Amino acid sequence: MSPRGLAGAVAAAGALSSPYWLPKALITLRGKVFEKVNGPEGVTVPGGPVGPERFAELYAHPAADGRSKGAGLSDLFWYWLSPGPEVHQEHLEPGPRYEAVARTTAAVLAGRSADLSAAAARCAARVLDERVTGGAALLRLRDLMMPVWAEFFYELVFRGPCPPHARALIVANAEDVVDSLKNTRLRHMRRRERLTAFLLGKLAAGEVPHALPAELATPLERAHYLQGTFFNTAVVQMSEAMAHLLLALAQHQDVQRRVAARPDDDRYLGNVMNETLRMYPLFGIAHRITSADIDLGDGVGYPAGTVLCFDYPAYHATGYDHPEVFDPDRWELLSAKDAHHIPFGVAANRPCPAWRLAPLVMRAVTREVLRRFTLHSSVSHTRPIPHRAPCLLVARDRPLPRRRTTAVLAGMRIRDRWEDVGRSLLQLVLGTVMVLHARRLRPARTWFAAHDTQGRPLDALAPEARPDPRGRGPAPGGCPYRGR
Repeated sequence: MSPRGLAGAVAAAGALSSPYWLPKALITLRGKVFEKVNGPEGVTVPGGPVGPERFAELYAHPAADGRSKGAGLSDLFWYWLSPGPEVHQEHLEPGPRYEAVARTTAAVLAGRSADLSAAAARCAARVLDERVTGGAALLRLRDLMMPVWAEFFYELVFRGPCPPHARALIVANAEDVVDSLKNTRLRHMRRRERLTAFLLGKLAAGEVPHALPAELATPLERAHYLQGTFFNTAVVQMSEAMAHLLLALAQHQDVQRRVAARPDDDRYLGNVMNETLRMYPLFGIAHRITSADIDLGDGVGYPAGTVLCFDYPAYHATGYDHPEVFDPDRWELLSAKDAHHIPFGVAANRPCPAWRLAPLVMRAVTREVLRRFTLHSSVSHTRPIPHRAPCLLVARDRPLPRRRTTAVLAGMRIRDRWEDVGRSLLQLVLGTVMVLHARRLRPARTWFAAHDTQGRPLDALAPEARPDPRGRGPAPGGCPYRGR
């Protein structure tokens, strides 16, 4: 073969094999770009002197309580979660304002288990009736779940049915947030601000039946709180959690059959959910900034201002036999509270406010889906789930011929691999653009340059009450972004 022919053969082989190696290479490159932009890495845990056995101890330490001020990574997440990241419950600094907001969120999410489960099943039924009208449908599970949770959280917040225009605003907002987080689309602030305007209108009309925190003094702060907590994070996280759970069932037919055959078996479905959230935790890295020196003994300690990066996937992969295997039965012999398993964070350090609600309503929606459909999928299943979980839903009373299902799954697998190539290139470009934009805007640093940790303007405080302008000192950067 001539040199030109050999070069052509090598190029052709590289192009044809690109779905197998290019996405991973681009993810690695994207991580390096983000690390270069964000600065030196913080302290990743587990790692170094703090192994998995001390992960929870450090995470629960009273001084590991800072959330935004002092970490370069905060600028990036404030950028993605705008508008209103300064009043988003996930990003409030500890103190009276965080405590008031957390109490309000807990009150909104409260309710009788049976009522919450019934509401979730009812919302799921409406969306399924609307979105799946034939005997089978090929769709993306995250897209299917978004309107379910938009309706559900609207009902919790406003104590009434969700009108179609409100659902459309909520879904558009949540999709824009999560797609920008995954670097598959640039953020569109006008799309988000339309939901803000809607919420301001509801507040002005007195249509929010909950007492909102007095610490959020203006209507805009209250609208941003509702938007960020319930119509950004809650809708996004529950949609992602359900996409992971349903995709796991679609790819493990024996598990799916067992759940469908015994829909009232809470224990087994709970095991399936535990295993899903172990393998595919909703958080990649959760960062905290130390507000004081931490001494763990044995020469292990961290000075105030250290950015601690708690790596959920790494922690969840330790302490188990064959952690790479999806095995719900392992939970028959394990207790979630004793295992390396923190799907909702650590109780002593800003736990997820939906830790009680989420399992209840996820079970209800799963049963509603499996009562109607069998699920089938052949796509990759990773924690970031950027493909939004393509899946074939087949009505139980109208099963497809086996040959047709096999053909659909083969086509789905091929499409997924090639989509991954284009999507990885897109993520590299858009992720770099947004990281650079966030670095230029510096939303968190700009905010804290003019406000204290409780949101009070610094120029309104007496000089002796103003915090040290150096804050926590120069924090050691922030852990590099690890794509969702």
